[in-house]
Amino acid sequence: MVNTFIEKTTQGWAPTHAKLAEMVLDESGTVPLSQRYRALFSLKNLNDDAAVEIISQSLGKKNDSELFKHEVAYCLGQMGNKVAIPALVEAMAEVSYHDMVRHEAAESLGAMSDLSVIPELEKYVNDACKPLAETCVIALEKIRYDHSAEAQLADPRPKDAVYASIDPAPATTSTKSVAELRSTLCDANVGLWKRYRAMFALRDIGTEEAVLALCEGMETDRTSALFRHEIGFIFGEMQHPASVPALARILANEKEDAMVRHEAAEALGSVATPEVNDILAKFIADPEPIVRDSCLVALDMFEHETSGEFQYAIIPEAETVEVAKVEA
Repeated sequence: MVNTFIEKTTQGWAPTHAKLAEMVLDESGTVPLSQRYRALFSLKNLNDDAAVEIISQSLGKKNDSELFKHEVAYCLGQMGNKVAIPALVEAMAEVSYHDMVRHEAAESLGAMSDLSVIPELEKYVNDACKPLAETCVIALEKIRYDHSAEAQLADPRPKDAVYASIDPAPATTSTKSVAELRSTLCDANVGLWKRYRAMFALRDIGTEEAVLALCEGMETDRTSALFRHEIGFIFGEMQHPASVPALARILANEKEDAMVRHEAAEALGSVATPEVNDILAKFIADPEPIVRDSCLVALDMFEHETSGEFQYAIIPEAETVEVAKVEA
């Protein structure tokens, strides 16, 4: 997989990078997953070439937690540094990786929106791994939209971003009607690109009515685990209490895809209403590793959200570094 950056560059890293690398790469196998998450987001916020090299190295660890590799791939896409493209391409191609890791690698390539990745994404639009195939289709749509003045004129992206994340599809601005957006979101005959654009528009509206429309989309859809998982991610961003009942039901549904239950768990940790701790605690011994690990991480997120901590991150004592607050 990815070249062993750590062996080649440790000598040149600042103490902070070296300490964070030790935690993220966890060669000893003793660092708790929640601490690795915090170290990962610290590197994400540093967002320099050294941070990208460390995170890329982590993505290449085949025997590592699938949940953690998925988060690593997400961070690389949000950082937007094209140095990460080879690592993401390799992760997308690695058939031994969990579906959600390969999906996240593809989505991150879409987030970079570099025309050079189009041939790589096109290889998987008909792949047997459905979440990967669907992600590649959406990522290709996003890249074409980003590079097409005509497409942007037809349905412009919002002028003012409500959230800092790079989304897999821009919120539609063609309507502000929750009823119309809900209709598009819940229509299985509409393509995922348009359903995603409606999804992110509902997120940006942010009212309880919009949240309940998203809940309906997540609970009634039978076509795409990828689609349902993305709504779960959005609920983590919104942190709206009205999403908790639906998220709790989805987490408890053992027939639901693991990647959807995972996002439900982490969204609950981010919402962090009082009942969430008990909901998550029920699943820390779940037989599905991705769900089990997600609940442990979500409990750490819950602690962060209710503790008044400034950031979901770790700043090693070796060096003082100003890190921007992480949106959980």
